[in-house]
Amino acid sequence: MSGKPLLVTCGLPYTNGPCHIGHLRTYVPADFYVRYMRRSGEEVVFICGSDNHGTPIVISAEREGTTPRELSERYHEHFYETFRRMDVVFDRFGMTDDPMNRETTRSIVQRLIDNGYVYAKTISQSYCPACERFLPDRYVEGICPYCGAVARGDECDQGCGQHLEPGQIKDAICKICGGKAESREQEHYFFRLSAFRDFLLEYLPTLQGTATARNYALGWVKELLHDWCITRTMDWGVGFPGSDDLVVYVWVDAPIGYISFTKEWAEDAGADWKDYWCGDETGVTHFIGGDIVYHHCIFWPALLKAAGYGLPHAVVASGMVTIEGKKFSKSRGYVVWTNDDYLDVGLPADYLRYYLLSYTNHTKELDFSWKVYADRVNNEIVGTLGNFIYRTMYFAEKEFSGVPDLPVGPAIIEEIERTLAAVDAEIRDYDFKNAVDSMMALASFGNAYIQKNAPWKLIKEDRDAAEQVIADCLQVVKALALIFQPVMPASMQRAWTMLGYDDDIADHPISEATAPVVARVLAKPAPLFAKIEKDQVKDLEATLNMRVEEAEKAARKGPKTVSIEEFANLDIRIAKVVSAEPIKGSKKLYKLIVDLGGEKRQVVSGIAQFYTPDELVGKDVALIANLAPAKIFGVESRGMILAAGDEASLLVPARPVEPGTKVR
Repeated sequence: MSGKPLLVTCGLPYTNGPCHIGHLRTYVPADFYVRYMRRSGEEVVFICGSDNHGTPIVISAEREGTTPRELSERYHEHFYETFRRMDVVFDRFGMTDDPMNRETTRSIVQRLIDNGYVYAKTISQSYCPACERFLPDRYVEGICPYCGAVARGDECDQGCGQHLEPGQIKDAICKICGGKAESREQEHYFFRLSAFRDFLLEYLPTLQGTATARNYALGWVKELLHDWCITRTMDWGVGFPGSDDLVVYVWVDAPIGYISFTKEWAEDAGADWKDYWCGDETGVTHFIGGDIVYHHCIFWPALLKAAGYGLPHAVVASGMVTIEGKKFSKSRGYVVWTNDDYLDVGLPADYLRYYLLSYTNHTKELDFSWKVYADRVNNEIVGTLGNFIYRTMYFAEKEFSGVPDLPVGPAIIEEIERTLAAVDAEIRDYDFKNAVDSMMALASFGNAYIQKNAPWKLIKEDRDAAEQVIADCLQVVKALALIFQPVMPASMQRAWTMLGYDDDIADHPISEATAPVVARVLAKPAPLFAKIEKDQVKDLEATLNMRVEEAEKAARKGPKTVSIEEFANLDIRIAKVVSAEPIKGSKKLYKLIVDLGGEKRQVVSGIAQFYTPDELVGKDVALIANLAPAKIFGVESRGMILAAGDEASLLVPARPVEPGTKVR
């Protein structure tokens, strides 16, 4: 045990789009680590929240005709619920736009100012004369001044990965209107990051976590360390102290969210947040994606040092995710959405958790393939772990009515203890793949043991000997349930119940793996896991392939042109939503009744994931009124509500019009 309270955080999901499995590459390992450490006797608090500020959210909100706060709240709830469905459970999941973080951010920034680590400087910044506005980071696209690749305003995201300060990008283009941007001078505020070079060179070698994060950061510090511009010209964000037209850069208030969310948790728990964030040594461990190492290993510790806070104990950075061997890309269709493509089609969270943890080393690239996923599930989860647990439980209940009242053989206890020691060392070294492999090796040991001793044959000759074999195997089953619980919490709770326990397995320490299984009568067991069938794999692959083909087709052909006569054939009218209710059995569909002026229409629309019924009732929407009637999920639909984008932004009139008004 570490002897100090641990605080584990995850990089904050950005609230301008839904959750995909690339997100889960960080959150599932963090949840696994937290569950294990708690059940090893550590005091752990698990903190996260949504990142609500910055240019992309403003852009998305403008496109949808909503406010950045409303957009953030919607996706905040989406991520919270999705994480819960994946059994990723935080002690606090906050929002960076909430009062606590605004207050904490302003307080820390003011402390930086008072300590002399912030200064004003007039810089050239991209300005769009057509839009009549200064262009923050991601409103700008141009050429990286370091490597010449196409880059966005704050980072060379397609080339060298270098952080870019406002005004550095060459040949700037406004991403709003596509016009050429010009340079104009404006006063901004900078954090003296360069003053912390010696501190970082001393601190980083002591930073725990993954070596890739530590070494990557050291390379940047040794090469070059620029001061950071920590203000942006925007309305959305935390106002910079003493300024009416500047907000704090999102990469200041987002990590400060870790502190704010800890404060919020502490208020509810009756704890002191300073126990986690103040003092010479903290137990703060950050789980992040590999693309934000610079921010967490360089900028963040320097900011904490400047403000007088404690420093992170560890940074655990994950490798990137590819899909079927292709670079992860939403625009090209190489993406697997956590809800639509996985959970909503009935696939278990535990299977995906296992895949993400066991496929490869945490710091290496993880490729997601439906075929490989099915093979891992069928051969390892079903064929090795599930097979051993079920055959043991089935034989125990059938032949002995339950758990034999016998001491377990010393060789079994020794094998479990070896596994516990290996798993503990590997998890504390953030080697999650090998930890899960060690767990599965114990299941393989159990399979080999029961196969070698063949109690189904032995019982015909020596019932006592067969009973001993089953007693030994049940001890291995108990150990497997306890050590696999952080990997597959729902499945191992079922295994625990099958063993005759009526409480929560999470309340039991890992060390109980060698404690005797109490003799008891067992209910008839059932298999824990189901195989992924070939036809299901084909369907899952077909969904992905269709998405990729559609993206490629759109990229090749562009939008199809239509004549004015063809457009005139569409009877598009404004309709007012009178009622909205979910369709039983579907998570995506609403049955809407709309008013078209002279008549009421029933329409089925796939927008249930994005709007509540209350948000829809009374809203004016655009409707294709002469669409051929169709039955969707058994419900007749006479029309189509028009919406744009992956988040179904409804097309609504800018000014009030009467229901039934034709769109021309």
